[in-house]
Amino acid sequence: MNLSKTTTIIASCMLLAVASCAGSKSEARQETAGEPTEVKWKTEACDLVHRGELAKARVLMDSLGSEEKAEYALQIDSLREIIERLRYDFSLTPDEGVKLVREIVPEADDTLIAEWKSKRYLETMTIDGKEMWFRKAVRNLRLIDVEDFGLFNKLEKRGVEQQYTTYFHDMMAQQPDERGSRNWHKVKITFTIEVEPDAVPTGEMVRVWMPFPFDNGRQRNIKLLSTSHKPTMSQGSVHHTVYMEAPAEAGKPTQFGMELSYEVGGQYFAIDDIKRNLKPYDTSTELYARFTATERPHIVVNDKMRELAKSIVGDEKNPVEQASMIYDWIVTRYPWAGARDYSTIPNIPEYVLENGHGDCGQVSLLNITLLRSLGIPARWESGWMLHPGEKNLHDWGEIYFEGTGWVPCDVSFGRSTKGTAIKDIYKTGTDIYRFATNEGVNGKLSPEKKYIRCETVDFQLGEVEWRGGNLPMQKWTSTLNIDSFER
Repeated sequence: MNLSKTTTIIASCMLLAVASCAGSKSEARQETAGEPTEVKWKTEACDLVHRGELAKARVLMDSLGSEEKAEYALQIDSLREIIERLRYDFSLTPDEGVKLVREIVPEADDTLIAEWKSKRYLETMTIDGKEMWFRKAVRNLRLIDVEDFGLFNKLEKRGVEQQYTTYFHDMMAQQPDERGSRNWHKVKITFTIEVEPDAVPTGEMVRVWMPFPFDNGRQRNIKLLSTSHKPTMSQGSVHHTVYMEAPAEAGKPTQFGMELSYEVGGQYFAIDDIKRNLKPYDTSTELYARFTATERPHIVVNDKMRELAKSIVGDEKNPVEQASMIYDWIVTRYPWAGARDYSTIPNIPEYVLENGHGDCGQVSLLNITLLRSLGIPARWESGWMLHPGEKNLHDWGEIYFEGTGWVPCDVSFGRSTKGTAIKDIYKTGTDIYRFATNEGVNGKLSPEKKYIRCETVDFQLGEVEWRGGNLPMQKWTSTLNIDSFER
């Protein structure tokens, strides 16, 4: 999980960090005679943050009167947190960055390094008047400054085609059910969160949210088997969670855990079958309206995105072909690279377009935005990938085709299979090694979280807070263990 402008500052502190700082210009205060119609300090603070003038933004917020500080305490807390995240992400000095570059490319002179920066192969930001480098910039250089994704694909493709071909053939050897899912496996997972000793004052309540699977046609028979504390299941949120709380004890870690099980299947829809069953979209439905609309701050359907999508598909009118062309366009242009904190990026698809790279969530949001710009319903899905030896966080999506329904689409995995015999399997399909916990982005947690989240866009590692604020990930650890994965 870059420069899209929102028109309002979202009151929720979770969204304020990414929505209000997207260049908001018109957050209106309740108007009374003689009072301003805009809370000007918010707009000014956000503009300062995006220009990298972080110290000035802090001074501005510190200069507010006691009444304003009290009224906007959560918003101020969120902006301060974003400032700290930016300082953390852009923590390399140019001298430190150049030294790291020359450790891997000894012949890199100042001219070549300047060229890499101009091409955004090396990501930098001016922070308080000084150039600072993204802490992952040099590692990312290995991934993005080689023709045709070079090192990334050369390393990946040695085994990826055989590995993913095995997953695909194992799945297709089984008969699909009525929803097109097949090769069902039962998964048992243990998920834990451990908060460091004294990270929260003694006696204060520690609140945690943990990821939980949901029925998406490829996950079923979902069961919460046991928990360390009384659980509360989420209601009505796009982020499916189990919530627990417990008081902090002096000198001891605060530990939470749960065991769960579910069944997971893979899906694959042949493109020719989707085209054969295709019907015109019923544009009057709630589904069509919802999943072709703007969802600020990261799915913004505007003229720029419509023009880009149209330039990709040309005169093609068939939505199946259009979706295929968008997918191919992304996987051939945007290599994977380590991402900066999503909460510091005002609009993620625009960030991908400007910087020429993106991780799985970033290219998925670009894909969804371009599809919606063509009037093709698309939505987010994410959680974990559970492939043998490759367990990790992962994001993907789904596309709706009238006559077939929702079809999974993993544009990020498409980069790994690009140019192989199985290049299209993730265009309209997915494998069984998934733990899906989110069906949207930027939603409110349930029960609602008071302070800004660590993951403002997505929800995968969990969240922790107490009465005094959000607890950063440096103060706690989450662990997902696969206890069993059986047919």
